[in-house]
Amino acid sequence: MGVLDRFERRIETLVEGAFAKAFRAHVQPVEIAKAMERELDDRAAIVAQGRTLVPNRFVVELSAEDAERLGAFSEVLAGELATTVREHAAEQRYSFVGPISVDFTTEADLDTGLFRILSDVAPGEGQAPAGAVSGPRLEDAATNETFALTAPVVVLGRGAEADIRVDDPGVSRAHAELRRIGDGEHEVTDLGSTNGTFVNGHRVARQRLSDGDRLELGGAVLLYRTAAG
Repeated sequence: MGVLDRFERRIETLVEGAFAKAFRAHVQPVEIAKAMERELDDRAAIVAQGRTLVPNRFVVELSAEDAERLGAFSEVLAGELATTVREHAAEQRYSFVGPISVDFTTEADLDTGLFRILSDVAPGEGQAPAGAVSGPRLEDAATNETFALTAPVVVLGRGAEADIRVDDPGVSRAHAELRRIGDGEHEVTDLGSTNGTFVNGHRVARQRLSDGDRLELGGAVLLYRTAAG
């Protein structure tokens, strides 16, 4: 099953009631996904032997009517589009310099059913000292480094395509992902890693996280934080 097929399958599980009405005879999610894949391919740049850099920040410009119909579904769709971008990049062996972000804006010159994709290579904000980030974040229990969770979906792993690099031999290239599921809340999903993903000592396939949970990948321990301090 290809990247776009998987995207459509995920979207199909969401297309009920109001969500279906939001896209009937208007901009279709799969068309946006295809355009973002083309954007990756068109802008891919070889920066070193074995490393091809692609955009990680995307803005989807919509007509006023499409943007209004999209409404409350934009965050869900942004997360699914980010996953599709990451999967396509993994298949093509592309690399990112920062977390993937997808935002939607309204443009007056666009008619209903039309859209534009803008993309950019945007380095991540990097690591900050513990306590310097007050929003949802991960803290490395060994080094006290802090990683802000600002994107809808954040992949943890040892590979160059990971949003947060975990340099441990027991960690897979794409080991697990954190997905935003509410206001300041996340769930972790294991991505078929070799050694598994553990929360508070228990191996999990998917689990909602609470403030203070210990996330264990290989020999690395990351603390999930939502509260300030």
